[in-house]
Amino acid sequence: MFGRIRLLVSGAVLAFTALHTMAAGPLPAELAGAADPAGIKRFTGATLIGYKHEAWASVSMPTSAQLNQGSDKGFKDTARTEGEWTRAVYLTPEGKTPAEVFRNYEQALSAAGLKKKFSCENKCDELYFALDKRHSTEGLVWAKGQIPDASSGAYPADAALTFNEGRLLVGTLPRGGVETWVLVYVSRAVNSNTRHAQAFVETLAPKAMQGGQVQVLSSADIQTGLASEGKVAFYGVYFDSGKAELKAESRDQIGEMGKLLKSQPKLQVFVVGHTDNQGQFDANLQLSQQRAQAVVDALVKDQGIEARRLIAKGVANLSPLASNAGDAGRARNRRVELVVR
Repeated sequence: MFGRIRLLVSGAVLAFTALHTMAAGPLPAELAGAADPAGIKRFTGATLIGYKHEAWASVSMPTSAQLNQGSDKGFKDTARTEGEWTRAVYLTPEGKTPAEVFRNYEQALSAAGLKKKFSCENKCDELYFALDKRHSTEGLVWAKGQIPDASSGAYPADAALTFNEGRLLVGTLPRGGVETWVLVYVSRAVNSNTRHAQAFVETLAPKAMQGGQVQVLSSADIQTGLASEGKVAFYGVYFDSGKAELKAESRDQIGEMGKLLKSQPKLQVFVVGHTDNQGQFDANLQLSQQRAQAVVDALVKDQGIEARRLIAKGVANLSPLASNAGDAGRARNRRVELVVR
């Protein structure tokens, strides 16, 4: 949950979900095993209280402040990038305001060559909730300790992010020949009564995924799967992020599909493309259809399979095999299947 406050709007009525206070204790301590995102130094005196690092992930980064209409107020414009993903939450020293913290990050990043996509410094509440819909802090490990406020209440570290005095900056930094994504969200920590600010810093450094970790299914494996399940999922069919052109590494798996179809000339199948739930549904639906068609085209052109035996269908994220809440589940859901017609 991105913070613990939810703002509910119905006409002119505003209702807040109250935070549960606890007895005041020591401030959250520096989180063991955590480290600043590469190349981005923390605000002086800040304590790292929330953290997660993943060596490789597929992430949609917002590219503008425009939001979807209707019930889905998530970011309208996004770019999917794959690479090393780091998220860190800092509690800044007492008395430092969100404005001061944000301006320091902005100055430091600009000096380092930041190419700004967009920023917001005033009335940024809706962008906070768009970050929430994006599950930005999901899976973070949090430090123990409490953040006090002026009313003698105290709150756990994972309550730090709020919409109070929120400010957001998104852009890319040139690092080692690639453009590393940087997202910085600064707000009052917990609520307007605390004397601390928090800084959420996210980086996504593009890099190629380690290949060769999935064994190509043989024609015999495919036949067994179709006979027992009526379908087979393939993870040895590769595409670049957001694209529908088959990569050269897919050749062996396409060859085994072709071998099976040649051995059973009466077999007719659907070739079904699946995505995870990241990004916009309509875009994922189109992408999954294009990827399914790319496999059909390869089977026809390179393997000599009759086109009438193959029908391409894209279903986006309508048929997941696992939860999309984590990277492992999303990886299982991104697949191509053969389904017996």
